Amino acid sequence: MKLRIQDDSLRLRLSRGDLRTLDQTGAVEGAMHVAPGAVLRYIFCAAEVSHLGAEVEGGTVTVSVPREWLAGWPDDERVGFEGTQDAGDGRTLRLLVEKDFDCLHKRPDETDLFPHPDADAR
Repeated sequence: MKLRIQDDSLRLRLSRGDLRTLDQTGAVEGAMHVAPGAVLRYIFCAAEVSHLGAEVEGGTVTVSVPREWLAGWPDDERVGFEGTQDAGDGRTLRLLVEKDFDCLHKRPDETDLFPHPDADAR
């Protein structure tokens, strides 16, 4: 799973393997070791929620998606899910969760990514 942060925007990209793990365990986890004893953890999980949402607790960012949204997602044409939430002080957090597509210009280590939807156009 890849995590991209830009200001008040958070995007997760999931590979086929990530979606298999999500289907089997209900969650996908990643971690970035920043310094000795300092780790940023990030989790994407299926939950009994009504909308896409995020929370931060103890150095862990958790993004939750309604469980029913995931039905059939690995095999259908939906690219992902998008949502927003109030971040306080008049700010809005934008959330985006997407399948991780391979690049149109092939690179090594893209074997577990989804075929790019525009690949046939080239």
